[in-house]
Amino acid sequence: MDYGLIGEKLPHSFSKEIHEQLGYYQYSLKELKAEEVESFILQKNFKAINVTIPYKQTVMPYLDEIDPDALAIGAVNTVVNRDGVLYGYNTDFGGMKALIERAGVVVKYKKVLILGTGGTSLTARAVCERMGAKEILRVSRRAADGAITYEQAYADHTDADVILNATPCGMFPKIFDCPVDITKFPCLSGVIDVIYNPLQTRLILSARERGIDAGGGLYMLVSQAVLAAEHFLGRELDVVALTNQIYEKIYFDKRNIVLSGMPASGKSTVGKIVAEALGRELIDTDRLIVERYGDIPTIFREKGEPYFRDLESEIIREVSAPGGKVISLGGGAVMRPENVAALRQNGAIFFIDRSPEYLIPTDDRPLADKKEKIMRLYKKRIDTYMNTADFIIDGDCDPEDVADSIINGE
Repeated sequence: MDYGLIGEKLPHSFSKEIHEQLGYYQYSLKELKAEEVESFILQKNFKAINVTIPYKQTVMPYLDEIDPDALAIGAVNTVVNRDGVLYGYNTDFGGMKALIERAGVVVKYKKVLILGTGGTSLTARAVCERMGAKEILRVSRRAADGAITYEQAYADHTDADVILNATPCGMFPKIFDCPVDITKFPCLSGVIDVIYNPLQTRLILSARERGIDAGGGLYMLVSQAVLAAEHFLGRELDVVALTNQIYEKIYFDKRNIVLSGMPASGKSTVGKIVAEALGRELIDTDRLIVERYGDIPTIFREKGEPYFRDLESEIIREVSAPGGKVISLGGGAVMRPENVAALRQNGAIFFIDRSPEYLIPTDDRPLADKKEKIMRLYKKRIDTYMNTADFIIDGDCDPEDVADSIINGE
């Protein structure tokens, strides 16, 4: 390959899409085992590459020249082959700094806990030092190389102001994992997570729920890619403008469009129109339940509503992990906070607010098979629909108009 990314596991990577948005070159992903890295680098069969977990330190001994900043950090994520001479750089530094600034997290004079001890944590430490942190501690499962344990962090450092996650904990496909319990840190004013898939990790969601400034790793990923492209091309680019432009495109392409609302509010019909217009897959959670477990009235009658809600939550956890879909929810899905949290990791929730007088009872909806049931259900659920929505869409018009409102919201 001429340009691309090397790493151990890359199915989650957005790097190919980001670099090809720049339009300057084709970009490939190449997974390597640890024992293959040396041979790949020394063969020099590339023009320029990025390096990701866990090889940002591994490649350094095989390079001819390393930028002083990358050398000081102790990690390289960009390698350029210039006439057989390999040059190493660290563009993660600039990307991480841009992310912290964009998230509004103040590091200067603050106590910072960096989770992890790999190459990204070295970059995080260098960035926090440059930004004037008062105290920086690295946290690991085992005390080594100057790091403290999580138990020590909980016992002795609950006064931390900023937490920066530089571990893969919470990354796709294990998006429901969280590296640390931030409720144990009452002084927190900022949280940064370098993970970009999902768009919002559990760590980031937990911080935002508490009103703490927080930022996920997609902006860092895009920024460092644009900075790497400058090295690839050997010329300056408008880094900020390109970063913002590509970030917005990738973010909206990867974000699920989640449709909530009452039974018979048109979610499935609208979802089909939106999915076809945007070229996305439509996932109907009620339909998935029927396909796997049988018709919903029978489930309600034989197993009860709590059993059905457990099935629904299981389906939601499954379908919320990948991005770029249109997801049509059952009417009661957002009544469980854990469902909302799962959906928000990769999605925005659009509440289709159709007036109850327009909702038609049907036999396949056990809680809405009579008009009086619909009216009671609407009064019971309306506040939750409103409070869990990122966007509230007027559902009293034609499905095509509702779909247009959702697409324009994108």
